[in-house]
Amino acid sequence: MINSKNDLCQSRCFHPELVSRVKESVHDDALLQDLSQLFRVLGDHTRIRILDALSHAELCVCDLSALLEMNQSAISHQLRLLRAAKIVKSRKEGKNVYYSLDDMHIQALMMLGLEHVMES
Repeated sequence: MINSKNDLCQSRCFHPELVSRVKESVHDDALLQDLSQLFRVLGDHTRIRILDALSHAELCVCDLSALLEMNQSAISHQLRLLRAAKIVKSRKEGKNVYYSLDDMHIQALMMLGLEHVMES
């Protein structure tokens, strides 16, 4: 159990210069809300599995379905959410739609997240 007393200042202090400098540097609340939504979308195990697969190759729903051993409608539902959040993109080739990560930022997020959880 975490002792919440350890999270509090033991003596009353205030650093106005530091607070002022940080206040000028923090990001706009609307931007942080968008970031929060990005992490909310990323916070699903199935979607992370899809992103992991797409970080290795461009795949269609049939490929993802076979790889993740899930039905196509479940995969499609998750891809719709990921596409709406601009995390994946799609391209149509004939009757098939292929999915890939939207850009290198998503690849970097995946790599950094994996590095973090693999730390010992």
